Amino acid sequence: MEDILAKQLNPQFREEVAELLKGYDFANCLACGMCSVGCPYADLVENHNPRIFLRKVLLGMKEEVYADPYIWYCNMCELCTIECPMNVNVSALVRALRGTWDKDKIPGYLQTIVKEHIASGNQMNVSQEDYEDTLEWIEEELQVELGDANYKIPLNKKGAKYFYGFNARDIKYYPNELQTTLKLFYVAGIDYTISTKRWDATNAALFTGQTDDFLAISMPLWQEVAALECEELIVTECGHAFRSMKWGQRTYWSGKPFPIRHIIELLNELVKEDKIKLDPEAITEVVTYHDPCNTARKEGVYAAPRELLKSFVKNFVDMNPNGRMNYCCGAGGGGMAMPEYNEVRKAKGRRKVEQVVATGAEIVIVPCHNCMDQFNDLNKWYPEKARSQNMHICDLIEKALIIPKKSVNKPVFCINRRAGTPLH
Repeated sequence: MEDILAKQLNPQFREEVAELLKGYDFANCLACGMCSVGCPYADLVENHNPRIFLRKVLLGMKEEVYADPYIWYCNMCELCTIECPMNVNVSALVRALRGTWDKDKIPGYLQTIVKEHIASGNQMNVSQEDYEDTLEWIEEELQVELGDANYKIPLNKKGAKYFYGFNARDIKYYPNELQTTLKLFYVAGIDYTISTKRWDATNAALFTGQTDDFLAISMPLWQEVAALECEELIVTECGHAFRSMKWGQRTYWSGKPFPIRHIIELLNELVKEDKIKLDPEAITEVVTYHDPCNTARKEGVYAAPRELLKSFVKNFVDMNPNGRMNYCCGAGGGGMAMPEYNEVRKAKGRRKVEQVVATGAEIVIVPCHNCMDQFNDLNKWYPEKARSQNMHICDLIEKALIIPKKSVNKPVFCINRRAGTPLH
């Protein structure tokens, strides 16, 4: 280990970081090492030790801190903070330091996603014409599937109870995912709306730490919820979208507050109220559930998914650890958008694969788009171990969904002008 020379330390750096971290006291560190013990990857990946990184900051080793790959290796999952006896939030520290980075030097294509989101209103840079065309296509598909020629997606409905915010990937790559969700909404008969103005709840600036970009992306969506006078914002199966909306509103929104819930919380409520009926015999496979860090550890949503799954899944087996203590899949903190760190992401993923294999699960519920991409990559990287089918919870619910017959509606048949081809 190299000597640390006092003359090379920057005594002002600690104060600079403290100014960035208003509301977070990182100086309580006892150097006990519990953060490194709690980090699932400190022993798997070189330069992935939160204790060492934090000591560099506290000692004023500014050059070493900014040269340390830990800033971008860290998944900001907050498991280290759970273990810390002084509740030092390393994730907040990492995000704050990332926020001082030159935007043109941010790794991967994170900043490209941010720029496109600000310019187009969504992270996939989908044009307004393509967005509305895809909604129209989904609407036509559902008219046929539901046997309801009068079915319409409720767009820009003022005063709706629920405003649904989702992921732009559901428009560009996976319209079938959005179709499934809207099918569940239809069966439940809920009062909701989708905006044609602002609809993408994701925000990659959550990972870059650039506050100006974060607000440029999320503020218009909060404003749209307020403008449509909706009672509640429901966020799709996307951990960082949910975190961006919830944490961002708590931190930056000065308008009239409105509740924000994860779609799983809503679906669990609808099942308990018998508005969605599920066949308890439909799912015979062994099922386990992955807790996205932004959903479970950071925002406390881990009981509702299990209550929902256990209500209709015959063979549910939890990972160990799970819930608030579950391991990050290895793709958090923007990891999916930094391909230069793919080997690091792969190494971290092995621990998640071992978790899944230990459950004997045939289906893994992965309620997050970033996590889903990571799980699918793990199936390719570790084919000898990772063989489970990865699904969103809405897709699993659809397999068990009991659709009540509606005598007033007769099945309709129409020719889909786009032949069911999703937008790419």
